Amino acid sequence: MYQFTGEFECKLDAKGRVKLPANLIRQLSGAGAYEFMVNRGFENHLILYPQDVWDEKTKELNQLNIYIKKNRQAVRYFYRGATAITSDASDRILIPKSLIEYAGIGKEVVLFAYQDMIEIWSKEAYEQTINEEPDNFSQLAEEVFGNGNQGSDNE
Repeated sequence: MYQFTGEFECKLDAKGRVKLPANLIRQLSGAGAYEFMVNRGFENHLILYPQDVWDEKTKELNQLNIYIKKNRQAVRYFYRGATAITSDASDRILIPKSLIEYAGIGKEVVLFAYQDMIEIWSKEAYEQTINEEPDNFSQLAEEVFGNGNQGSDNE
């Protein structure tokens, strides 16, 4: 699977395309056109998944009992805006206009790559989010990682 890492500042062209940085292309491995799914993220950004990662995520969702209201809502929210995209010969991806509007993306874009996904942010929104870093990141890290709780609410 993937273990993306990196923060890349890019430009959105007039047609809504972003050129994938060479460092990110190397992390994708393979050659030729890359297939992705893009959808809305948890905050006002987008998430770009390699197609095989998306397929695994959807397997998880397909296990949910849709007769339970919260499950139906989770499925709807996860799939909202989901769009298949393929990189072109110049390693550019075309982001749908509706998703560009949702994320408030202008000409400047930040691709934030981690785990098996790539977040797509407007540069302004990304900087604002990063600037909201807690005063004591050390304490947050201890709470999340310190006792092997890995983000649970147990104290």
